[in-house]
Amino acid sequence: MSIDGKTELYGIIGNPVRHSLSPAMHNAGFATLGMNWVYVPMEVQDIEQGMAGLRALGFRGVSVTVPHKEAVIPLLDEIDPVAEKIGAVNTLVFHREKDGRVILRGLNTDWLGANTALAEKINLQQSRVLVIGAGGSAKAVGFGLVEAGAEVMIANRTAASGQALADWLGCVFVPLDQVASVAADVLINTTSVGMEPDNEGIVVPPSLLPGFSVVMDIVYAPLETRLLREARSAGCQTIDGLAMLLYQGAAQFKIWTGGRPPQLIMRSALEEELRRRAVA
Repeated sequence: MSIDGKTELYGIIGNPVRHSLSPAMHNAGFATLGMNWVYVPMEVQDIEQGMAGLRALGFRGVSVTVPHKEAVIPLLDEIDPVAEKIGAVNTLVFHREKDGRVILRGLNTDWLGANTALAEKINLQQSRVLVIGAGGSAKAVGFGLVEAGAEVMIANRTAASGQALADWLGCVFVPLDQVASVAADVLINTTSVGMEPDNEGIVVPPSLLPGFSVVMDIVYAPLETRLLREARSAGCQTIDGLAMLLYQGAAQFKIWTGGRPPQLIMRSALEEELRRRAVA
């Protein structure tokens, strides 16, 4: 990668953000297409100051991760209707007008990433899907599922937040300790349970997994969580955390470049970065 005075600036903001795999993915895509673009991770604590800095420095596009997906919205000039409905933004586009003004638009591709990964395994329309969690990821995933015509159920340890998300989606809430009483085609973990260093964490008892056709985990470190390992042993189709990361990133790539993202190259870059970190 050659960086010079004509290099276009892209990146990801969050706190923390050093763990992000997105730079490996996007930089591989840019390089494959011969683009003089660079994507860098930036730890931002004060979102208002951070956005002012990005505008001033001439950034063209930025990914947004926790804890700024909701806090960035009041700082936007425009917001995509879907992102507005979800109430969270993970993609920013900076457009510089002829008079020098910078127009900042926010979008959300998280739901597209989840739907694309799931659609490779199952027909979402009329499928019953149990989503574990009630945070920002669960909100985006749940929205996408409802849009695709799936029947969604939300399960969460904290009843108040789980019920609030279920009400927003117009679906059923199930207390986490009662998931054995429901039947579903798909199970999706949107929590951090099972993420390093708690590799043996699992959101539901393994004995329940044979009841699902597909099990998806948005955690990607480790790539095969205990949930996915147990699900594979139970005969389920599994979807790892890189799938959603890849597809939401590919949607961002298309928004920024207007071209077709080199998804195989981007996936390989993600896997290689995970291997590199494992031996570091």
